This record gives sequence, C-alpha cells and structure tokens, in this order.
Amino acid sequence: MIRQSLHEGWLLRAVAGGQVPPQVAGRSVPATVPGCVHTDLLAAGLIPDPYLDDNETALAWIGRTDWVYETTFDAPAGDADRVDLVCAGLDTVATLAVNGVEVGRAENMHRGYRFAVADALRPGANTLTVRFDSPYRYAEAHRDRLGDRPNAYPEPFNFIRKTACNFGWDWGPTVVTAGIWQDIGLHAWSTARLATVRPLVTVADGVGRVEVVVEVERAADEPVTVRATVAGSAAEAVVAAGERTAVLTVEVRDPALWWPRGYGDQPLHPLDVTLHAADGRELDAWSRRIGFRTVRLDTAPDAHGSAFTLVVNDVPVFARGVNWIPDDAFPNRVTRARLAHRFDQAVGANINLLRVWGGGRYESEDFYELADSLGLLVQQDFLFACAAYPEEEPFRSEVEAEAREQVTRLAAHPSLVLWTGNNENIWAWHDWGWQERLAGRTWGRGYYLELLPRVVAELDPTRPYWPGSPWSGSEDVHPNDPARGSMHIWDVWNTDDYTKYREYLPRFVAEFGYQAPPAYATLRRAISDDPLAPDSPGMAHHQKAIDGDAKLQRGLDAHLPPPADFAEWHYFTQLNQARAIQLGVEHFRSHRPVCMGTIVWQLNDCWPVTSWAAVDGDGRRKPLWYALRRAYADRLLTVQPRDGGLALVAVNETGRPWRAPAAVTRVTADGEPRAKSTYDLDVPAYATVELALPADLARPEQARRELLVAEADGDAGRAFWFFAEDRDADWPAAEYDATVEEVDGGQRVRVTARTFLRDLTLFPDRLDPAAEVDEALVTLLPGESATFTVRAPRPLDAAALTTSPVLRTVN
Repeated sequence: MIRQSLHEGWLLRAVAGGQVPPQVAGRSVPATVPGCVHTDLLAAGLIPDPYLDDNETALAWIGRTDWVYETTFDAPAGDADRVDLVCAGLDTVATLAVNGVEVGRAENMHRGYRFAVADALRPGANTLTVRFDSPYRYAEAHRDRLGDRPNAYPEPFNFIRKTACNFGWDWGPTVVTAGIWQDIGLHAWSTARLATVRPLVTVADGVGRVEVVVEVERAADEPVTVRATVAGSAAEAVVAAGERTAVLTVEVRDPALWWPRGYGDQPLHPLDVTLHAADGRELDAWSRRIGFRTVRLDTAPDAHGSAFTLVVNDVPVFARGVNWIPDDAFPNRVTRARLAHRFDQAVGANINLLRVWGGGRYESEDFYELADSLGLLVQQDFLFACAAYPEEEPFRSEVEAEAREQVTRLAAHPSLVLWTGNNENIWAWHDWGWQERLAGRTWGRGYYLELLPRVVAELDPTRPYWPGSPWSGSEDVHPNDPARGSMHIWDVWNTDDYTKYREYLPRFVAEFGYQAPPAYATLRRAISDDPLAPDSPGMAHHQKAIDGDAKLQRGLDAHLPPPADFAEWHYFTQLNQARAIQLGVEHFRSHRPVCMGTIVWQLNDCWPVTSWAAVDGDGRRKPLWYALRRAYADRLLTVQPRDGGLALVAVNETGRPWRAPAAVTRVTADGEPRAKSTYDLDVPAYATVELALPADLARPEQARRELLVAEADGDAGRAFWFFAEDRDADWPAAEYDATVEEVDGGQRVRVTARTFLRDLTLFPDRLDPAAEVDEALVTLLPGESATFTVRAPRPLDAAALTTSPVLRTVN
C-alpha cells in the first residue's frame, strides 16, 4: 500500500468571472494545499487583507469567479490493483481531471471523496487539475430551480453544502472561499482496504466493550482478516470472500473511565485495527485513541417540565459551556497549536463544554483529539443554521452522505457527547414568519426529525441525538419553551436589559450572549480610522449585528454614566458584556439542578470584530473571559434575588462536600460596615444551597452608596450585590496608590485603594500588543489591595501602566 501526498507544486489561476481585476486575470500564482484562494492571492500580494478596514467588500468578486488549481506528479511505482485520488475536503463545487481526463466531481465541502484514477495515469509526469465553480452560481441556480427559502441573511448559503458563515454572519465577514481545504493524495492498494472503522464504546458492570464495526473495500474477492487491539485485549474476524463487513468485540475489564474535566481524569487507550491478506500480509491499518465512558441525555418529565441533563458515567454534569465558531474564515490558518492555545483559554475560564455551532464546519481531528485529552465535552451540531434548507435532490443525498461520514469519523472520540440536528431552524419555522413564505415547500424538518436521527441511531447508538437547538422535545410544545429541553435567549441582547436573564428558569440554555468590541490592540491592527470612534467607518464595518451599536448604547444607558471619550466607551462596553454574562450564568447556576447547563455565545471570533466573543479575533481575552472564569468556577458564591428579598447561594460543582464559614456584610462605599451575618456553609457534592438573607442586610439605608460583600473560606472568591446602578450611584472619585516591580517575564502591579474602586481593570495591550494581564474586573474597598501580573516581551512604562487609559475603574 502506498499513500502519496499531493500537497506540493500547485498553481492557481482564475478562469471565469466578470469582475476579475487586471492584476489577477491571466496570471498563475503559487498555491498552498491545503488552503484557499483568498490566502493564496494574499500571499502573492494580489489582494489586500480582507480582515482590515472594509477590504472584504472589494473582494466579493472572488466568490463569483471560477478557479483552477493545477499540479504535476509522478504516478506511484508498482503494480497495485487500484490507484485512488483521495480528497479529504474540496471547497466546494469541483471537477477533477488527470491528464485532461475527468475523473470525478464534488459539490459538498463537508465530506471527502475518492476517485479511481488508474486508467488516467501514465508513466512519468502526470497533471492533476481541480476546477472550482463559483459557489454563488451553483447556489443561485439551485435556488432558482427549487424556489427560494427563508434565510437570516440575504445570501444563498442554504442551497450549497458549504460553511454557511463564509457568506457572512452577524459576527463574520463575507469571504466566499474556494480551494482544496483538506488533505489530497494518491492511495495505491491491492486486494482490500479498510473503507471505514467505527468503534462503538460502552461500559457496563465494570466491563468496557468496544464493538469495532469494519467495512472493507475490495479489489480482489478473497478472504481477509481484521484484527483489533486495545488496552491489552484483542479480537479478530475473517471477512469471507464476497463479504464486506465485520464486527469485532473487544472487552476490557475494569477500565479506567474517561471523565469530563473537573469530574475525573481522561485516560485514553490506543485502538489499533489492521487488515491482513490470507497469506498474512498487512494490507491496511487504522488507529485512534478511545476513552471508556457512558453518556446519556436525561429528559425525564418532572415537576418543572422535562429535564435536559447530560449524564456521564451516571453522574449528572452541569454544562459550563461556550459556543464555538470557526476560529478563522480560512481553515488552513487554524493549526493544531492555535487550537491548543484556544482550548487552554477555554480550560482557563473553567469551561467544560464546547458546542460546535451548525453554521460552521465539522472540525479537524486535532480539535476532537485535544478535546479528548483535556476532558472538554463537545456538543456537535449538524451543519444547518438560521435558514430553511431544501430536502430535494441533490441535497438530500448529500446530507445523508455527509452525516454518515461525519458520524463514522467522530465515533471514536469520547469528548463528543451529543449530536444536534440544527441551529434555530425549528424555532424559526415557528416564530420567524417562515410558514407563509414557504407555502408548503420543504425546509429541513425531514432532516432533523427523520434522516439524521435514523443515521445516528444506526451508526452511533452510544450517543444521544437532539433534533435542534433549541428544541423542547416535542412538536406539540413550542421549541423554545424554557421548561422543556434546550432553549436560546436572545431578547436580552435584541430588545431587553440584561437583568431580564433573571426572569428565565431554563432547563438548559444553549445560546445567550452580549456584545462588546475586541481589545484595543486588535482594533488598532485592523482599523485605520483616525480617530477611532464608536461610529467611525472602520468600526461601523466591523460591527455586523443589526442595530448593534444602538443595542450597545441601550445597555450603557441602563447601567453606566455617559462615557467621556472613546477609551471610556471601549471600557464600558466591554465591562457591560462581562457583567451581563456573569449575571446570567450566576443566575442560571443558582437554580441547579432545575437548570443543568449554560452555553454562552460565544468563545471565539474568526476575524477582528465587535461581537459576543470572550476571546477576540486576534486571540486576546476580553474582560468577559475573566468574568466567565469567575462565574464558571467549581465553587461559586453568589447573591441572588429571591421571593422579594435576597439570598446567598453556594454552588458546589465538585465531588467533595463544601464546608466553610461564610459572611455577608452590608458596607458603605467608604468601607464602613452597616450589618453582617455569618453562616456555616455545608454544600453537598454537585449541589446548591440557598440561604435567605435577613432584612437588615437586604435593605440598604443609602442605596446609592452601599453594597453587599459575601465571602467564604476557600477558593470561591467574593460576591457582590449593588443596590444602585453605577449611573445612579454616589461613588467617590477613584483614589489609589500603585507600585510596579519587575518579575520574571513581566511586571507585578499592586494597586491599593484609598477609596472604593469598582471593576478595576488593566489594559496593557494599549502599551504593547503582545502584553497580557492575569486578572481583571476587581472591586476593592478602601485599604484593600490587588495584584496584577502583566506579561510582555519588554518592560512597560510604569507610569502609563498605572494611569488612564491603561488602568480603568468605573468611578
């Protein structure tokens, strides 16, 4: 068997399209494979960076152009029975030719293709040509043939099996890509090969069971043997002549279980599968690392409606989640190292679940391998989002082929715990005015409620499937019913103040979010406006949400004083984002176990943009990240409104009881105590305890100058309750003392409050784009101190580091 990569020597040229600029027309440029047209043209200096200013607008012609990739290669040596051209990912409408002979076509970015090419090969040099037709032309032709369907954006992404957000989103650029986006190569083989290997892992009564389902493709009709080994156990089976499948069962006694992070360890075991000819020759091999664990979705009816709880190894898990979008619009830029850094940021914020959102792509093996190793749970959407999708051909067959390939590909990964049929499409059919516009045309129901559950049940019965996000569990109940299944909360961002989160008691909230601009250094790299202003041209272009700036302003007006300048606007909007999400998460967690999951929209960005992300498009952590770390802590102390008063709520998301003394004090902004109560916390493992606060704590004498401070021994930190919004509060002007000292790799900034300081935050990226700080959003009473560690390639100016606009407080 020979596997020959075809990643070298590619050239790219435009072949058709009405708007190809003169510097590109008629020219071939070197192409990187895997890669895409945009990054190749950028590397050749033929286009400006689409992420800067409004350059993406001038590059719209790329998606309306046909492109050809071409390379030469030598045919594999030897006399193999078969030679296949294997394409892991083609984006998207492709025609492939070897030496001018067409060998195959493709029209789905989300699946791989294998084409027999032996008859087209010749000795010595061969030419491979891949032509990509305009995605727009393909999608618009199917739209015109089948009739338009409702869509959240004026783009035809629902008429092509391609990453939907390539066509723009309310956080993403319109960069309609084309290219060989995953591995491509030749596979020369004889007798037989492993077409698919699908391990189904279960655990029962102390025995781990791996049912290895193998499909064999044949070039010769003779018996072959399949062997599987894992954790010191093995099994083998003969696939008789004329047969194509085998099922091997490997049992491992008392396997070490794989757990979500925070619940236990993540032991992984190599599963090796080999295929042998009758004479013992190894024909093919496959290997993955698997984990032994069980997962189920508890949706049992109860007094509150019906549950939505992920249960791993029989332990109910509170999902401390974030939504994941493609980390770059150009997937070849998303390396394993970049994913590892992003996952470290997720783990650092106490996140235990990533939802791979349905408008993006099925992620790389690197993604799921990293999730396996870190214990990050993955909820995987099938790729349908915010649109009505046609169920006619060729789409129905493409959707089934794609689903079968991806369910099989991902079956080995213990991190994957839930398949979801779509993002918001069932909800949209109910509430977005679709039914009249569709006039009886297909919209995707058959995918979500028939085809996809059938595929998952057939190929991966070890994992639960849920038809949509949101979905209530029944077509007879509104899909976004808070009391049943999963829900999304978007009225808070779109129309209401973020305190409205407290009006909801969801069983599991799979989307909720609040916007803010990216880090200052990110803005300055991407936008050349001088001066920067909330509505300057570049800022406006990098705000994709409908009425986004007005919604940001509504939030500021409700909570904060008018910002004095752009620097204060930037700080206040980032602060409001952090406060909104922290308030929502703490409220939802305080209602454990009625609510058993929160998935914040969103962890990451794909370019520099004002968005809902905690980590911006240049990988910088926004204040929201620090707020998430606090709100998602294993042990959470929070003050919540209850029954007309206030309560102290302690949430323990660990396997050990939490026993500690706690105190709640009502103090003035000058630090003078007005009332105090002490408690002995005794919170069982994976549980919540709620303690009503007495009236002398819950009722201030001077609301504009008082707050509650709750503290407990241990690692839960502090919790605050403010009786007045900052815009109405009578906080003193901030006074503090600050010292800066050099430490290994950076500087330590110590701030001692002479007055009350609210949400003290450092923005060292204003001094050096590479600078980071370890803490943010710290509130201090007079006499208290906080220490910040700043990491930067070079020492930063101490005076600048300890004054505005780098050091900020609300007051």
